Amino acid sequence: MTQGRKRYDRQFKVSAAKAVLSGEMTVKDLSEELGIKDSTPRRWACEYEEMGDDAFPGNGSPKINKDHEIAKPKKKVEGLERENEMLKNFRAFSSQDHARGAGSSKSIGARSAPSRRHAGR
Repeated sequence: MTQGRKRYDRQFKVSAAKAVLSGEMTVKDLSEELGIKDSTPRRWACEYEEMGDDAFPGNGSPKINKDHEIAKPKKKVEGLERENEMLKNFRAFSSQDHARGAGSSKSIGARSAPSRRHAGR
């Protein structure tokens, strides 16, 4: 005889997610108490953190609403914008080092001795 999946109602999932997010219980302790995998309460906490009271609509199944579908790409864009800003800052910083001649022995050698092509002129 096979046993079906356990189903938890919305209020139960919200309570579990709040307990994890507040630090009241660890994911490991909660999963052991419920007899479920660690990934389940971790997923509930993530969904609740991202979607708030819109998480677990209906019978508790995760259904993504349109606001959440927009929020995820916005988060990604914000992360990429931060990354681009860091890269711009790094590029500006490294070009300042280059302008000061840090590690550029080629330019020093070119100034100290004229090349053969220009020596005869």
